[in-house]
Amino acid sequence: MTSPLRPALYGLAALTLAAATAGPVFAHPAHDLQNPGASPLKGRTYDGVVDPVSPGGVPMEAMSDVRCEDGMAGIFPCHKVDLASFTPLPDLGATFVNDLWGWTDEQTGMQVAIVGTFEGTSFVDVTDGSNPVYLGTLPSSAPGDSGNIWGDVRVYEDTAYIGSEAIDLDSYVPATGELDGFGIQVVDLTQFRGATGPLDVELTRQLDDVTNSHNISLNEDSGRMYVVGSVYDVQRCGTPNPGFPVLNGNGGAIVYDVATDPTNPQFIGCLTEDGYTHDIQCVDYAGPDTDYTGREICIASNEDTVTIFDATDPADPVQLGRFRYADEGLEVGDIYTHQGWLSEDHSYFFLGDELDELSGVVSERTTYIWDMTDLDAPVVVGEHGDGNTSIDHNMFVLDSLLYQANYTSGLWIYDTWKKDQGRFTARGYFDVFPADDDTEFYGSWGTYPYFGDGKVVVSSSDEGLFVLESRAKSSDNSDRGRGRGSAR
Repeated sequence: MTSPLRPALYGLAALTLAAATAGPVFAHPAHDLQNPGASPLKGRTYDGVVDPVSPGGVPMEAMSDVRCEDGMAGIFPCHKVDLASFTPLPDLGATFVNDLWGWTDEQTGMQVAIVGTFEGTSFVDVTDGSNPVYLGTLPSSAPGDSGNIWGDVRVYEDTAYIGSEAIDLDSYVPATGELDGFGIQVVDLTQFRGATGPLDVELTRQLDDVTNSHNISLNEDSGRMYVVGSVYDVQRCGTPNPGFPVLNGNGGAIVYDVATDPTNPQFIGCLTEDGYTHDIQCVDYAGPDTDYTGREICIASNEDTVTIFDATDPADPVQLGRFRYADEGLEVGDIYTHQGWLSEDHSYFFLGDELDELSGVVSERTTYIWDMTDLDAPVVVGEHGDGNTSIDHNMFVLDSLLYQANYTSGLWIYDTWKKDQGRFTARGYFDVFPADDDTEFYGSWGTYPYFGDGKVVVSSSDEGLFVLESRAKSSDNSDRGRGRGSAR
């Protein structure tokens, strides 16, 4: 992005920054350095206390085997999605959870949910969805910092990569810009084989190329990891800022090879031309635009645009274009290009905006459906809404179904088979936050549907970990198994 980085709304910096590409940051006293989570909208009520009943009306008690019948699974509104189990925050050793991912051990079939928490990262064996087993927590590299509210994790083969916004304010050296923080934690997941209870989780490697990050993405087909949202003390892809030297990254993607040695990622390039990237999906492209067949294409959610890169050569990436979906008069604060996912045939991109509902740009939860037939000129062909007032968050596609975490209304599952008509059909849902559907940053944060057996895990920030069993199906099976890329 060529415009300045925006003020932090959810974990960027609680400062007004200038893009690194625009030269030194404007004068700002070094003692004003703040944690990226200092003034969030998300998590603003977090106080480290877990109440007996969550803000969503969920008792902090484990539950299991509650079938969805007549629109309810116990206290949870639902449709075609059953509750296999609920693990509350205290049973995760946590006071707050954020994003999550999953790992299937190809050797044993073990399934593990990897859940970001304020305290670190919790690992839960969900092989038997009705009887989850807590396997332990890897502590945060910057314990106690409010940036731990934001975290992300991805997996390549048997290795997990964990990032967070957390920084260590006490470590800051104004003269040099040196600052310690969460970095990227690398974890060998095979340590959980055979585990039947909590372990002392071992950290395999710590990457300090970045002080912190907002999200991590991974193309499993190419074995490349993309770290996005890094602005503090960036050793890779950074630009020095003598007036405030710690702010030397513009938040664009920092690319690593993890295929050669998964436990020792190697830096291979940057996607920084458009500035701050909030989230990104990169695939070995197999879609309809034959100009790019077989190339590594990245779809970036860049605050106010969808930005597309050809990252085949990460040392010399090509930006194909920046594309808006909102009126020119709307800026970050009214909209926020948050995250999205490609259809399995790479023909369409489904995008969530995290502020359009809150700011009143739209009157209902809205997902933007992009036709990606021409990667040089994608167009929005539909805006799906279903009357709900909650805010959409992270979403992923499997077997033509879009699994979308929607804060206060929980998990929603949409059939994308009529995407060419610019519309979805709801096939199932499970409301992990039954108290209300208000336009607030409470409730479901992340979802992972890729265990492949109907099991879907969902994190809910003030509640805990839900293991769900979906009975939803698509009317279109033509895309099954195609183009999963970074989401296997």
